[in-house]
Amino acid sequence: MPHILLLGTLDTKIAEILYLREQLQQSATRFSTPLEITLIDCGRQTITNDAITTSHTDLLAKYAPDAEPGLPGLSRGDAINFLINTVTKCVKDILSKAEIHGILGAGGSGGTSLISGVMRNAAPFGLPKLIVSTIASGDTGSVVGECDISLMYSVVDVAGTNRLLKEVLGNAAGAIFGMAVAYEQRLAKQRTGDAPADGKKTRVGVTMFGVTTPCVNRIRQHLEENYPVEVYVFHATGHGGKAMERLVREGRLDAILDITTTEICDLIAGGNMACDENRLDIALQRGIPNIISVGATDMVNFGPMDTVPPKYRDRQFYVHNPSVTLMRTSVDECRRVGGFIANKVNRFTKDKNMVEVWVPKGGVSAIATPGGAFADAEADAALARTLGLGMEPSGVRFVEDERDINDEGFAVDIADRLMELVAKFSSK
Repeated sequence: MPHILLLGTLDTKIAEILYLREQLQQSATRFSTPLEITLIDCGRQTITNDAITTSHTDLLAKYAPDAEPGLPGLSRGDAINFLINTVTKCVKDILSKAEIHGILGAGGSGGTSLISGVMRNAAPFGLPKLIVSTIASGDTGSVVGECDISLMYSVVDVAGTNRLLKEVLGNAAGAIFGMAVAYEQRLAKQRTGDAPADGKKTRVGVTMFGVTTPCVNRIRQHLEENYPVEVYVFHATGHGGKAMERLVREGRLDAILDITTTEICDLIAGGNMACDENRLDIALQRGIPNIISVGATDMVNFGPMDTVPPKYRDRQFYVHNPSVTLMRTSVDECRRVGGFIANKVNRFTKDKNMVEVWVPKGGVSAIATPGGAFADAEADAALARTLGLGMEPSGVRFVEDERDINDEGFAVDIADRLMELVAKFSSK
């Protein structure tokens, strides 16, 4: 029987959340499918209704016993952060005791922040997650993060149940119901052994950008044709690196080819595809096979040209498309990128025999090769020199290759080398 968690701030959205619950029940009836719904009140004030499974008072009593109902003295922002932490504990507890097949919520900006925070913190990849939100058509990076959260734009505010909003909420209920049924069926097949069996495969994470696509495509092709692997390619847009590292943290990746570390450039120079300060840490700490390269470290990403900070206006740019403007990293920025990677290798490497750093001296991207728009031998040399000297204390192998990153031979060689590390790791 599918089991769906329904989240909402019932002190402000009770009519809308109860309508979602009703629509879920109707979907179950229409398809003659038993359905369990757990309704968690994420609001700030206690609301009484027989449909509520976990009320505001219940939530605090079990997961934040020192807090007072209504959270007096807390600002709106502080209350949302408090409730994210509290509801996360509740949902994690439920997930540890029961099989959940979907999570659904609806809200404005505050409710969306709360519900998405719970989904990011508590729910695993693969578990269907859907939010009807007033901010779903804007910049949703902070809402979705690195997770598989689906957003549906509410069109009108989630304030009252007019005909249009009912249509949207009805669609959302139908969508999560269908996803939950499909997810339950997949889990059932996995339990019974009816799922397709492809044997034991090494799960390899690879980072990619448009300017390193030829390299990664060749790596993927070579690995899949020659080794028992499953390749996961992550678009290095800031959230891509976070998603890969979250999977490493959860033990769902066995080896890493971190070909494209461009997110570090955006962190250093203030681009809009930045990683956070913890980039590279978890794979090094886990001690799994891990080859790091410097793909696309010749660029920082901004939006359209008019969004580039004024302090950079005299720099070298390349218009990738109308929405993306690339800025060539300077000598100083390249030194800082090299220092960032070297520092992480020195501080966090658990097993130096499982880590290597490769630098393609012929060009770190499709536009950084000799004659290319971002060709800059001095900047690339500064990165390589800083990186090589900086990581000497680690004892980690440092490879300088004369080819460019998209050279087919480079791609094949780095892929084969990773699988050599995998073989050594498996024999330990």
